[in-house]
Amino acid sequence: MASHAEEIRRQLEESARVKQGFSNELVGRIAQFAEKSATALRAGGKIVFFGNGGSAADALHLAAELVVRLRTERKGLAALALTTNPSILTAAGNDYGFEQIYSRQIESLVAPQDVLVALSTSGNSPNILRGLEAGRARGAYLVGFSGETGGALAIKVDLLLNVPSRDPQRIQESHITIGHIACSLIEQLACN
Repeated sequence: MASHAEEIRRQLEESARVKQGFSNELVGRIAQFAEKSATALRAGGKIVFFGNGGSAADALHLAAELVVRLRTERKGLAALALTTNPSILTAAGNDYGFEQIYSRQIESLVAPQDVLVALSTSGNSPNILRGLEAGRARGAYLVGFSGETGGALAIKVDLLLNVPSRDPQRIQESHITIGHIACSLIEQLACN
């Protein structure tokens, strides 16, 4: 039992260290993301999230926080995740290839007043990069949640929220932390 407790404590400390390592610059970019998102919502736009694997689950989670509520009773905010429709995902994957499962949706759902949020621990997933290219063509504001380097995603977004870690587990934990903080700010800014 003691060895498990030591491992648990080690992982908790590592998770805390990553979050405590957020630079003032990253904190400012989180605020910028919340402000840009609230402005988009007030102008009739929406926040669109997408990612793969655990990041797909994070996209669902963050969209739900905005549509339903996070901290305060308020009207629903326009947000969606592109990971919710298996028929679209499998049809696009079958007809066009997995690398286009998000770009096809973005072509039809994203508008210039929207904020498009890509979540990727590596920043190098071909379907995420294609989705960002489609978002750029649609005129959306592009945000990337990534790991330390940002990967190829770093040069495709308007705003990079890169967690100071290369460990996918720590990156995903931090993405949810960033998302919760941003959603809390968006609630305050968009509804007042």
